[in-house]
Amino acid sequence: MAATPMTSTPTTPGPAASSPAAATAADASVQDTLPDGTVDAVVIGGGAAGLNGALMLARSRREVVVIDSGTPRNAPAEGVHGLLGLEGMPPAELLARGRAEVRHYGGRVVAGEVESAAPAGPSAEGDPRFTVTLADGRTVLARRLLVATGLRDVLPDVPGLASHWGHGVVHCPYCHGWEVRDEPIGILATGPASVHHALLFRQLTDDLVYFTRDTELDSETRERFAARGILVVDGPVGQVVTAEDGGIEGVRLADGRLVARRVLAVATSLQARTSGLADLGLPMEDLPGGIGRRFVTGTAGTTDIPGVWVAGNATDPMAQVGASAAAGALAGAHINADLAAADTDAALAAARRAPAPA
Repeated sequence: MAATPMTSTPTTPGPAASSPAAATAADASVQDTLPDGTVDAVVIGGGAAGLNGALMLARSRREVVVIDSGTPRNAPAEGVHGLLGLEGMPPAELLARGRAEVRHYGGRVVAGEVESAAPAGPSAEGDPRFTVTLADGRTVLARRLLVATGLRDVLPDVPGLASHWGHGVVHCPYCHGWEVRDEPIGILATGPASVHHALLFRQLTDDLVYFTRDTELDSETRERFAARGILVVDGPVGQVVTAEDGGIEGVRLADGRLVARRVLAVATSLQARTSGLADLGLPMEDLPGGIGRRFVTGTAGTTDIPGVWVAGNATDPMAQVGASAAAGALAGAHINADLAAADTDAALAAARRAPAPA
């Protein structure tokens, strides 16, 4: 089904050519509604993967609706990093520009939480259908689904830690590393992945402390850490202490000692967001080393459920913004190709049913 374009086909990008501030201001005033009838695709999730998938579909003249809960994983971050040409852009600004671009090509971005997404009766030709129901009771019927719900970072249960998340508490050396370079950094161990974490953050500072929190650390790893000047502190951690300036003062050990630190790095548990998706029956799997759980996908985000794709952090937890956006674009193109084949099958079936000319 072709989308009704909001403007004539542009010769230059519309929203992208305007200033970032203008795009953000314009985005705040737009309130899209759910369309009647069956749309080509619903994208569940309005982050980089979901918006880029929707952009590809909208530019292919598909009627696409993005359901955006407005809770991106990187909301606490000051800027997006490692994204060529957009280095340091605030996450909210990047997403506002993305929404404007999707809308520019006729796509809709609807604010809301998905209560359920479930298979519906297929078309007469056997083309899949899905009913997406929002928390406020609104529904939309779609031919294809792109799940781009992202993930949740689950922090260890250490008092005082969560309040510093995204600022003094970081998880990714490529997302935040440059900004915390040369600071006194502590690694709060959560498991084997924290050893790798420590080696990456050692590249960014000479002052690194590894808090084992009673996790296993073998003698060879301790020797490797010592060779790099990484101090190991054994035993349980009591709390993260907040300084007078609102930042981190240090880590209070269970025995009462305070180890001064300004930044803490934590390998979080990476859990794909699954709310409202149970009826789809999408397969999932645990990540190696117990670091989380993701949706299982194949090439271009395909799944075992016909008509459903998954892209971004929900299936690739390590992907940064650029990689997630690229995965969304690939999935969007794959969905459009699948729809084109289905449209042709339906047209052929109709032609064969038509009476022969007299």
